[in-house]
Parts: sequence; C-alpha cells; structure tokens
Amino acid sequence: MNPHLRTPAGKPRARSFGIPFGGEPGPWNAITDVPGVSVGFVTLVSGDGPLKIGHGPVRTGVTAILPRPVKDLATPVFSGIFSANGNGELTGSHLIEEIGAFNFPITITNTHSCGVTRDGTLRWLSRALPEAIESAWGLPVAAETYDGFLNDINGHHVTFEHVAQALDAAASGPVEEGSIGGGTGMITFGFKAGSGTSSRVVDWQGQKFTVGVFVQSNFGKRRNLTIRGRRAGDELAEPKIVEGTPRAEKGSIIAIVATDAPFLPHQLKRLARRVPLGVAMTGGLGYHSSGDIFLAFSTANPEAAAAPSGKLARADYVPDVDIDPFFDAVVQATEEAILNSMVANEDMTGRDGNFVPALPKAWLARNFPTAG
Repeated sequence: MNPHLRTPAGKPRARSFGIPFGGEPGPWNAITDVPGVSVGFVTLVSGDGPLKIGHGPVRTGVTAILPRPVKDLATPVFSGIFSANGNGELTGSHLIEEIGAFNFPITITNTHSCGVTRDGTLRWLSRALPEAIESAWGLPVAAETYDGFLNDINGHHVTFEHVAQALDAAASGPVEEGSIGGGTGMITFGFKAGSGTSSRVVDWQGQKFTVGVFVQSNFGKRRNLTIRGRRAGDELAEPKIVEGTPRAEKGSIIAIVATDAPFLPHQLKRLARRVPLGVAMTGGLGYHSSGDIFLAFSTANPEAAAAPSGKLARADYVPDVDIDPFFDAVVQATEEAILNSMVANEDMTGRDGNFVPALPKAWLARNFPTAG
C-alpha cells in the first residue's frame, strides 16, 4: 500500500484523489519522517443517543508525539511557539518562551482533558524514565481542541491509563489519520476532521532535511473552505451538520512542526509563525473562538540542548538567510495535513444525535484527476 495515498487502515489521503501539492514529501508523508519522532493514539468511541454526563456518548481520545526515542526523552529539543489566536491551551509554553527548549512527550486531547494528559505524562515518565524526573521538575507539553459537540466532554473519559497507552503505542512509520486519538471528535469547515500529518524534504547545500507537521484540526466555517486555491465552500453547502443541540463556535487547531534541520530557538519560532499561512490556504481565518497554537522543534544539536555547566556549548544552525525553503515546507505540509485530516474520515454521529458529515469523496473524485 502506498502510504502517500492511503493510511495504515486503508483510508484515503488527499493525494489519492490527485489533489496537487507543492514540495517533495518524505517516505511516509508524515511527521514520523523526521528520524526519532514517533506518534501513538488511543481512541475512545462508545454510546449513542442523548447526553448523560459521565456515561456518554463518548467521541474523544489522546494523541502522543515523542520528539526523541524513549531513552533520550530527557534530552531537550530546541523549540519555538507561536499563538495566532490564543483561545486555547498548550502547557509548558512559558518555559519554551523563556529558554527555547522542552523535553518529554507532547500530548493532544480535548479541552477538558488537557490537565489529565499533562499529569498522565508525568506518571508515565516515572515508570518509563524514572531517572529523568527523580530530581528535576517536569513541565510536559499538553495541548487541546474542543470536541463537545460530539463528545461527552464534561464526562472526563480520558484517564491516566489512556495517556500511558498512547505513549506506549508511539511508533515510527506511517501514521493513521482522521477520527483517531485526540482528533476523534473534531470538525473542520463543517466536515468531520481530526488528526492529520504531512512532511516535506528540503535539500540544503547537498544535505537532505525533513520538515514534518502534525495537526489536530478543529476550525473553520464551511463557506471559507479552500482546496488548492479553489473556493469550494459554496459548492459543498451540502451535506449539512445536524444539530440535535446547538453547536457552539469553539473551533481550534494545534500544529506540531518537527524537523531534523539544525535551527536555533528564534528560528523555530519563525517556523511556527508560518503555520498560519498553511491554515489560511485551506480557508482558516483565525476567528475569535479559535485557539490557533503552534509548536516547532528540532531534533538536531542534542549536545548543545543538554549542555552541562562550566563550558561553552556549540550548536550548528542553518543561516537565517537560507531559511526560506523551510518556510515553504511548513506551509505546504500544514495545508496537506489539514486536508488529510478531512479526507481520511467518515460521517460521525455523537451526543444527542449531533451529526457531522465527511467531506464528500464523490465531489473530490469529480473535481480532481484521480491518482489511485
């Protein structure tokens, strides 16, 4: 199976409909194309009918992204963050702003479980890497988007055990997309969305580097949907969302950018600042209720990131004047990751009969030259 066209479960990706994208994707067209980066999920789907808080229906989960192999998780990664619209949460952000680095895994889930995944990560670390936090504080990164239209969000169904399962499941290779992990209950442009990923290879001075993007996509109004420059929202007015209960405007997008290219923290912040350009290419306009928060990190320079006291640390980095191809890669991979989160999806009915349709595959097949 071609991982550029299908997910591991066989779901279509955007390229399977011949949707054209710029740039060269990595072997799996995923954030895991960056060496050492792995992704794991736990997906929770149960129950139907009227909402009964604490019982369901449940449409949620947790996603785990490990920036380094488990044995190396205590080694920081240089990083930068950017909030295009701050109606959301990403823990650990103050430390990242202060020192330009973080360590330990990243988790992404629903808004009301963000604290559980943060604390669950620390519990998992005490088992998986106890020496890393024995005499140090832990400030792991946890992020969220809102799934309360489909999910019993106030039932708090994500547990410490689910967090540990997602972290234990983290693996390299092709990454599943759509309604999986933290993206299970998410909506984008009025269509079912959730988890999506993509990557680009950048050739710089004879060296090949990878930029990978992972999104938890949950934003946008139907009328603004744009697919490779085509304003598709008006054509795709149907099928509509069915509101058994009123839908609150609480959309957001979290994007994680990973690269093995050597960059300093201020440069990684610059990469994070380019994510909104990829979001805008799909029609995202950063509305008031949208938490649009983006994190970029580099796996390069581990010795410098973990430099001991008492001697100068040295780090390699791509000069700022050569950074533009990496900006291209971030924008291209962000746009494709969002569309992958929508294409690799199906209709979903959640609490109170609330219904979200999938992006119609028949429309895609009619409007783009099918590649396979």
